[in-house]
Amino acid sequence: MSNPAPPVVVGMSGGVDSAVAALLLRREGAPVVGVFMKNWDERDQDGRCSADQDWSDVRAVCDKIGIPYYSINFTRQYWDNVFSLCLDEFRKGRTPNPDVLCNREIKFKAFLDYALGVGGGGVATGHFCRTDGQGRLLRGLDPLKDQSYFLYMLRREQLRLARFPVGGMTKAKVRAIAREAGLTVAEKRDSTGVCFIGERRFKEFLQRYLPAQPGLIRDRETGETVGRHDGLMFYTLGQRRGLGVGGGKSGEGRWFVVDKELGKNTLWVSRGGDAPELYSRAALCVEPTWIEGESPAREFRCAAKFRYRQDDQAVSVVVGSGSVTVEADERQRALTPGQSVVFYDGELCLGGAIVDKVI
Repeated sequence: MSNPAPPVVVGMSGGVDSAVAALLLRREGAPVVGVFMKNWDERDQDGRCSADQDWSDVRAVCDKIGIPYYSINFTRQYWDNVFSLCLDEFRKGRTPNPDVLCNREIKFKAFLDYALGVGGGGVATGHFCRTDGQGRLLRGLDPLKDQSYFLYMLRREQLRLARFPVGGMTKAKVRAIAREAGLTVAEKRDSTGVCFIGERRFKEFLQRYLPAQPGLIRDRETGETVGRHDGLMFYTLGQRRGLGVGGGKSGEGRWFVVDKELGKNTLWVSRGGDAPELYSRAALCVEPTWIEGESPAREFRCAAKFRYRQDDQAVSVVVGSGSVTVEADERQRALTPGQSVVFYDGELCLGGAIVDKVI
C-alpha cells in the first residue's frame, strides 16, 4: 500500500483569503492542516487582543471545512527578526516595510521550517500571487490585490514548497466562494494596519518603544520655522496629513514633507505636492535579493514598483557589489529610504532591493 501524501500546512490568519485557500485545497482532496501563527502578543487599551478574535475565526473555519488546526507562537522570532529591525530603521529616520520582512523571516522561514518539521509537504497562504510550478514568482491575477511585491525576498527553493490557491482569483471571487461555503469570515474586512501594529494609532504605538525627539519643522524655500514635529520617525516623505502646520495664506497650498535631516533633527516641508524636492529619477538600493539566486545580468532593463500598487515604472538597473542603482525613465515622487523597489519582467517577479539613498 502506498504511503499517504504529506499534508499541505496552511498559514491561516483569521481572514477570508487564507480561509478560502484552505477550502480550495480541501476540495482538491489534498490532506490539509490549518495553522494559526501568533506573531504579536499585546492587548489594546481596552484589554482586547485582535489575535484572540482571529484565532476564534480560524477555529470556526477549520471546523466548517473539516480540517485539523493548531496554533503556534512565533512572537520571539517576530520580535528578533522583524520588529527589532524595523525599530533600527525608524531610529535612522527611514521608513521600513515590515510585511516584506515578515514574509522572509516568519511565513516562509520559521513557519515553513515548522511545517516541514512536522511532516508537511509544503505550505500554503492566502497571498494574491502565483508560482509557475518551478518556483518562479508570478503576479496575482487581480492587479488591485497582487501581493508579489511583498514576497520578492523569497528564493525558488522556498517558492517550490509554497502554494497560493487564491492567486488566480479576484477578491470578489474569493468572497463569493466563502459566502457559498458558509464561512463566517466571508464578509470580514481586510486588515489595513501595519502588520505588527494592526489598527491602532501608529504614533502612540511607536512611542512605547522609541523615545520621541521633538524638533523644528522648517520651510525648505525660506528656511523659516513653521512648526514643531513630534519625532522624525513619525513622518515619511510626501506626507501631508498630521503635520500640525498652519495653512497660511489662501491659495498657498498645503504643506508636504520633502526631507528629514537626522543630524539636526529637522523636518523640512514645502508647499504643494509637486515640490521639486519630492521628485527624483534614481536611487542607490542595498540588500538586493534575487528569486533565482542571482541577477538576470549586470545591467538590464525591466519594470519596477517603488511602492505597493504603483503602476509599473520602466527602469534601468545596474548591479554592483551588494547594491543596485535603479534609474527610472520618468521622475518618481517621494522615493523613500527604507522602502522596497521590486523588479518585474512581465508577469515574472525577479527580486528587489531596499532604497538606501535617493540620487
